[in-house]
Amino acid sequence: MDEDMIREGADEKLVNDAFQRLLDSYSASRHRQKVDIITKAFNFAKQAHKGVRRLSGEPYIMHPIAVAQIACEEVGLGSTSICAALLHDVVEDTDYTVDDLSNIFGPKIAQIVDGLTKISGGIFGEQASAQAENFKKLLLTMSEDIRVILIKICDRLHNMRTLESQPANKQYKIAGETLYIYAPLAHRLGLNKVKSELENLSFQYEHPEEYAAIKDKLKNTEVQRHELFDQFTEPIEASLKEMGIKYEIRERVKTPYSIWTKMQNKHVSFEEIYDILAVRIIFTPDQREDEINECFKIYVAISKIYKSHPDRLRDWLSHPKANGYQALHVTLMSKQGRWIEVQIRSDRMNEVAEQGFAAHWKYKDGEQAEFSEDENELNDWLRTIKEILDDPQPDAMDFLDAIKLNLFASEIFVFTPKGEIKTMPTGCTALDFAFSIHTFLGSHCIGAKVNHKLVPLSHKLESGDQIEILTSKSQHVQPAWINFVSSAKAKAKIQAILRRNSREIQKKGEQLLKEFLEKNQIECTLNIVDQLASFHEVYTREKFYQAVGEKTILLGEKDLDELLGKNSGKKGWRKLVPFLGRSKQKTPAEQEKQELFTVPEKFNRKKPIFISEETIGQYQFKHCCHPIPGDDILGYIDNKNQIEIHKRACPVADKLKSGFGNRILDAKWDMHKKLFFDATVRIQGIDRMGILVDVSRVITSQMNVNIHKLTIGSDDGLFDGSIELRVHDREDTKSIMDELKKIEGIQEITQIM
Repeated sequence: MDEDMIREGADEKLVNDAFQRLLDSYSASRHRQKVDIITKAFNFAKQAHKGVRRLSGEPYIMHPIAVAQIACEEVGLGSTSICAALLHDVVEDTDYTVDDLSNIFGPKIAQIVDGLTKISGGIFGEQASAQAENFKKLLLTMSEDIRVILIKICDRLHNMRTLESQPANKQYKIAGETLYIYAPLAHRLGLNKVKSELENLSFQYEHPEEYAAIKDKLKNTEVQRHELFDQFTEPIEASLKEMGIKYEIRERVKTPYSIWTKMQNKHVSFEEIYDILAVRIIFTPDQREDEINECFKIYVAISKIYKSHPDRLRDWLSHPKANGYQALHVTLMSKQGRWIEVQIRSDRMNEVAEQGFAAHWKYKDGEQAEFSEDENELNDWLRTIKEILDDPQPDAMDFLDAIKLNLFASEIFVFTPKGEIKTMPTGCTALDFAFSIHTFLGSHCIGAKVNHKLVPLSHKLESGDQIEILTSKSQHVQPAWINFVSSAKAKAKIQAILRRNSREIQKKGEQLLKEFLEKNQIECTLNIVDQLASFHEVYTREKFYQAVGEKTILLGEKDLDELLGKNSGKKGWRKLVPFLGRSKQKTPAEQEKQELFTVPEKFNRKKPIFISEETIGQYQFKHCCHPIPGDDILGYIDNKNQIEIHKRACPVADKLKSGFGNRILDAKWDMHKKLFFDATVRIQGIDRMGILVDVSRVITSQMNVNIHKLTIGSDDGLFDGSIELRVHDREDTKSIMDELKKIEGIQEITQIM
């Protein structure tokens, strides 16, 4: 009994201290002080969750308090949002209803809690269509009140911070979902700090070894980074003091996740990344209206000290990014021979960069309202999201991809013929621009004039281009268009039109098939359709109908022979065997598939599966990422209850974690260097006599590894080639790459797959 009382007392102190910290943060903010309603919400939630604990063992109420703390301190939201954050799990986890909350706290708080309840439990359920529906709910609720998604992001951030109490398969699901949806949403809403932390936490759980290695390297290079920073900023500080500017200079270090992403994308080592350090100049202007001029004054002053890179001046002052970000970026050559990016921004711009849209309304003249409706860029973005939501996608993952395109796109600015400015995603084409103005314009687009020069539909636009779209009534949407458009809106519209056209052609094909069979007194059943489809080597009915409708398959005598050859009469067609595809001899790989492990009903998904020499044949290894021992991997239970193995960083696995999180398993290697796997290494460098001999000597004699295939080409004194090796694991590959680096003339070595 005494122990229980001591524990209760400790819990009470823990909860009250956390709530007091929340009140202190709120009191220090610029919002109207509505402490009473926040205290009322806290007491209500505390009572509702009484006696419930989280997996970590702490009282459940600590989670809503933590979410409210993030909403207040890190996102800058006010009392309505803080109350909604404190109450966000009450409707889902207790007997209270939304109506109860509306009566006690008013309709606004109740509406936000209702929005949060609809999208609770992670975005995704068990079925793909249900997941897409859930995500649609999230976006629709968000377009009614943006605070719903802001609080949901705070909720996800706290779940990520306390993820260690979850089993590994849950960690991969939650981390994958976070990287795929929540980090892009935070980015789109300008929550830069939150986005970075979500990415880093996901990275830490998915690739713990790589995360630890990069953290160590950042720690080991900290002293020389500080020295470089001090030497570089010393003359800048002297110049700013002379100008009488109130300023602060900060060191910005790239996050482990962004370093790792760059290492993967550019195939470079940690040591080869030059922009790990950036410098941030944050100043307080004398008058708000002068802040843009002051940014340029600072730029002129520092470019007198250091030479600036002519192609790397980024001006987001006059035209902020779509998420509200404003700053001037300039890249300067330091005295140590390193390019260093300097970001110049006012204190207001800095707050908007860190806290996104939530910070906008803090600076409304004399107004301390919690939310402002006139954020044009945000409303434009939500309008595009709504357009995509209006057109139902048949495939849930296609739908998520379309939204994702819209989330992470960086922007360029282009002009209409009348000189109006439009924000478009980087890498967009003339056709994207046409669809962004109107679907009709996009559907009938035949080309464009960019800066008064005629260009094709696929022409990529650049910032500052002026575009005039050329149309023709005889032009219609082409299937090839989907391959070069890059904006979510254009992709969604083209797919919708193609699907509509496809349905019409399929109906026509179905009708032609019925007429053909009736004419030959054959009953049209699904078995007959499947048999004919199989005969023409088309493996779905829809594609078969489409081919008949497009007349790429012409029905005739050979089809009758195929049907009549297998049946003596023209009746009893229902007895035909259902379509199973054409019979052919099984390959060894297919025979091996018969022995694949099938997941039983009462399978413990929390425990890891171990892949050893004895069990490796029981799992499917997918070609999308080609995992070999030493890679960070996970398992995925497919529709046949068999297990696929993917690398955790594989793009297909990203979708599976987001879309089918409940089917993810933790997988570990238990290999003992007995089996061989394929690994491909790319080598580039300066050609010389005998380099190939040196390469093969190092691999075969020194490392005792079998070269499976070697492809190499030389041009203008440079060579580029790839070597397919048979190795035991990633460790072997790394050792070979380390040895190859020592060969004279080899400049770059990268691992493919």
